[in-house]
Amino acid sequence: MISYTLKCKAGHSFDSWFQSAAAFEKLVAARQVTCVECGSHEVTKAVMAPRLSKRPQTSETDQLAPEADDTPMLSVPSTEVQQALAELRRKVEANSDYVGERFTQEARAMHLGEKPTRSIYGEARLDQARSLIEDGVPLMPLPFRPKQKLS
Repeated sequence: MISYTLKCKAGHSFDSWFQSAAAFEKLVAARQVTCVECGSHEVTKAVMAPRLSKRPQTSETDQLAPEADDTPMLSVPSTEVQQALAELRRKVEANSDYVGERFTQEARAMHLGEKPTRSIYGEARLDQARSLIEDGVPLMPLPFRPKQKLS
């Protein structure tokens, strides 16, 4: 896995993980990489600083010593919009069940009273979302992709 700092045509900057450099290039060419703030498909790699770890090296093996906090130093959202999106993601993931591609079926079953009502999130194609809306099922598109789909 490789993490890139990306930048869209509008100047928004964000980080994303890719399986490899080749996978990144293939996804960009297929217009599958979008800006998290404006949805633009015109995304390029930004100038990046190396990803640093707060953990010291051990002298014997020259490997990184374990530490409780493995959070990379450069992963803090830098803009108010990125911070708000990160907070929204945290709240959705903490208070909802991820149902993946079963979203349409789960939402419809809850709406019809076939399943108990609960907060869910997942994926639906545009035509599926339209069908749910036409049937009166309350839903809201999220401005981020589920973490399960980022890798």
